[in-house]
Amino acid sequence: MSQYILVGDVGGTNARLALCERATGALSAIRSYPTADSPGLEPVIRQYLAEQGVTVAEACIAIACPVQGDQVVMTNHSWHFSIAAMQAGLGLTRLEVINDFTAVSMAIPALAPEDRCQIGGGEIRPGHPVAVYGAGTGLGVAHLVPCGDTWLSLPGEGGHVDLAPGNAEEEELLRVLRRRWPHVSAERLLSGSGLVNLYQALAELADRAPEALAPGQITERALGGDCALCQRTLALFCELMGRFGGNLALNLGTFGGVYLAGGIVPRFLDFFRDSGFRAAFEDKGRFSGYLAAIPVFLITHPHPGLLGAGAYLRQQLGFRLDATAS
Repeated sequence: MSQYILVGDVGGTNARLALCERATGALSAIRSYPTADSPGLEPVIRQYLAEQGVTVAEACIAIACPVQGDQVVMTNHSWHFSIAAMQAGLGLTRLEVINDFTAVSMAIPALAPEDRCQIGGGEIRPGHPVAVYGAGTGLGVAHLVPCGDTWLSLPGEGGHVDLAPGNAEEEELLRVLRRRWPHVSAERLLSGSGLVNLYQALAELADRAPEALAPGQITERALGGDCALCQRTLALFCELMGRFGGNLALNLGTFGGVYLAGGIVPRFLDFFRDSGFRAAFEDKGRFSGYLAAIPVFLITHPHPGLLGAGAYLRQQLGFRLDATAS
């Protein structure tokens, strides 16, 4: 039996693959492949295994879409495949395919203290549920519940719930957005493309013509102080992230912590810390005090999806999840 299992974290832009030590969960040989460069996931996996010169019998792939049954169809990319066919094609004895935020949630028990930084709130209460969400190509959401010595991830499509405005400005923003989409989900604003949608809507409210800016340009101008509209866009993005996170915390009483993942927020961590995120997180009327006690953490581990994919399969194989040195 190989000492490694294959793990993957597949998003709309990149497919990341790694080898995971069966005994410890430690990651190695992490590689990233642009999804636009390949017609499907299986050829990418074949290329990776050939480059590493290893043979594996078991794999766990985390992917950015719902996983229901054998057929997997990505939400923000054209890739689709049969799990059974891929398992047979790769000669694996076991292939688990899970939602990407199922994987991120399963990474939580395996995080070392240096893999996260706290943004307000009190201490973690052991034995309580955890919420995980993050903005990237889309908006991923999951909850994690302790069950004795194991963990149960509760996946879903929480990024597609209705966007909930919390004040008059956000109500006006929603009115503008509904001209484009009858259903305005949280993901429409809390994602990479969401930054652009937010910028354009704020420009319309200000009776200004928006520039053709990419998400990174909006962030860069906001941080550089070169554009007041971009600064307001980024500030409102942080506030809406806070409102959304507070809603998740209320749903399951997540005194085990709320964890932020995704590739966007780490790009402007200092701005995020100083923003209205935490105030918006706690802005729940009579339950503001309830939320004030719940800690929020930003995941700083560079590959939580890979770490969690390994943790998910290792737990299935009977290993207990502990912090790793990966």
